[in-house]
Amino acid sequence: MSAHDIDRALASAARWLLDRQAPDGAWRSETYGVFKEGDALTPLAVNMLLDCDDEAVIGAARLGADYLAAMARADGSIVPGPHGLTYPVYTAALAVRALCRLGGPEYRGAADAWLSFLLQRQMTEDLGWSPSDREYGGWGYAHGPPRKPAAGQTADPAALPNLSATAFALEALRAAGRPGDDPAFRRAMHFICNCHNFADDPAGRDPAFDDGGFFFVLGDPPRNKAGVAGTDRRGRERFASYGSTTADGLRALLACGLPRDGARVTAARHWLADNFSAAAHPGRFGPGRSALQASVYFYWCWSAAHALAAAGVGDVPWAEALAEELVRRQRLGGSWVNDAVEVREDDPIVATALAAGALSICRSRLRF
Repeated sequence: MSAHDIDRALASAARWLLDRQAPDGAWRSETYGVFKEGDALTPLAVNMLLDCDDEAVIGAARLGADYLAAMARADGSIVPGPHGLTYPVYTAALAVRALCRLGGPEYRGAADAWLSFLLQRQMTEDLGWSPSDREYGGWGYAHGPPRKPAAGQTADPAALPNLSATAFALEALRAAGRPGDDPAFRRAMHFICNCHNFADDPAGRDPAFDDGGFFFVLGDPPRNKAGVAGTDRRGRERFASYGSTTADGLRALLACGLPRDGARVTAARHWLADNFSAAAHPGRFGPGRSALQASVYFYWCWSAAHALAAAGVGDVPWAEALAEELVRRQRLGGSWVNDAVEVREDDPIVATALAAGALSICRSRLRF
């Protein structure tokens, strides 16, 4: 694998994405109706183009950023479009990152508006949550601010926090320059730790389950793609660790300001190093979950590349292995597609933005 091979793959991916940008700057799916509005895919594509760090595509990235900026009103509110935002937290978090990366006074007000929109969706006291709630401090997929249900009522599963949305939100706060002592980070740590198969006190660790990895969401076996791992010695149902969520968890810990040599960061980093695979999404997946395991392959690559780079992992040749595998999987014309359909990575815009974003991180880590 040479630098030329990677650069050629990234250039091909960028050209493929540019060919699918609409005149208004947005990207829209030809595969899924839920992605046919511009809000879901545009921030993902813009960040991928910025990852390429290629002056030839900066104009397209700015056009996409202009589309996102135009969704912010002068009063700081967000215009959601006729059908609302498909994934509000992802859109807001990626919009903040893109607008802050481009910089300039023309984007400052829009970035602030998207950041405010994002903070309104953290599960805090303002929405009825308290530190005694396991969900406290996290972000989920709720379309509106996720207020705590009244006693006797059940929360919408989409409104419950998950580790992926939380990691994206925290990294957006960092991109926007929020200081490390911002209360949002402290609150988020509460939820992050509740998704970590780890205990701060060594005496409290159950070696059958506390392996240092992470799972996706609290109390929801179907949405934890690796499934239930069993019942621990305290009688608690435990979820199996798996790759994409452990990468998300490591990103979240680092975004909250934990040091690289901290116990939780070290545990998550070791899990990723010990279980890393470029060929498949790693984890202890239960029977019948192979399709779910494969369905987030490109997201695994993207999150793992960002997490391992941020954590400074150098004792595993992950960048070389991942770059080689991603280049091998690229299709003629420059796109990537996942055969597994469960989380819509069969949409080539989704898969290509994730794969190219991961590949660009690998490129930055390799010395040729």
